[in-house]
Amino acid sequence: MSSDNKDLQKDSGKKIKNSRYEVELARLQVELVKMQEWIKHEGLKVVVIFEGRDAAGKGGTIKRITEPLNPRICRVVALPAPTEREQGQWYFQRYAAHLPTTGEMVILDRAWYNRAGVERVMGFCSNDEHEEFLRSCPEFERMLVRSGIKLIKYWFSVSDEEQERRFQKRLQTPTKRWKLSPMDLESRKKWAAYSRAKDQMFAHTDIKQAPWYVVRSDVKKHARINCITHLLKQIPYKDLTPKPIVLDERPAQQGYVRPPMEDQTFVDEVHDKV
Repeated sequence: MSSDNKDLQKDSGKKIKNSRYEVELARLQVELVKMQEWIKHEGLKVVVIFEGRDAAGKGGTIKRITEPLNPRICRVVALPAPTEREQGQWYFQRYAAHLPTTGEMVILDRAWYNRAGVERVMGFCSNDEHEEFLRSCPEFERMLVRSGIKLIKYWFSVSDEEQERRFQKRLQTPTKRWKLSPMDLESRKKWAAYSRAKDQMFAHTDIKQAPWYVVRSDVKKHARINCITHLLKQIPYKDLTPKPIVLDERPAQQGYVRPPMEDQTFVDEVHDKV
């Protein structure tokens, strides 16, 4: 662990300065690239689940993880509401279709735990369906682990007060207002019901083979740094960074004449007018 990261842990009660955050995030993103190359080299299969309340900071953390990575190796899956056909399938079926092949990492921005959360609280599933999920989910996950998949589960924990502050900010920010769906606004009224559902979910699915890791997310920058640091520890990797490459001089290009530039359509130069 770097000395900077030790300082982050010691100062957990203080907000990290933006300058330190940017430096630490940049360092961690380099390590994420190394981890990605190790996953590809070793043919690993990794699934990372992000769950938590609305506005808990899952999306921002996922964005910082995937930012430096190759989308051919690291895929983000965020499924919409099930279609009529999918509603008639085995519950885990549509999720299984997105599991990784060798050399891939799949990040699930919400996963099969919808049944234990929003579906349970909002009445989108029956009591029998919910109880069956709580019985089946641990076995499903144990089966994934036995098949060779590394399954990592994160729960982003945000306080009632901080969630409300973020909701209010979204209402005031045009680029974030779209994040507040009618479902989000309705779920805002059911904080206690979601808490009870989450506690019941943890009681059944916090299993040895795939435990839940809780990320304190009242401070977004802390949550990102802490989560990425933890993720890197879950996959022991070696540095496969290639040795520096020396480019040969480019040979002279002969026999090529560029077409007249006026024959091409260029994007307007507006940067100097902003």
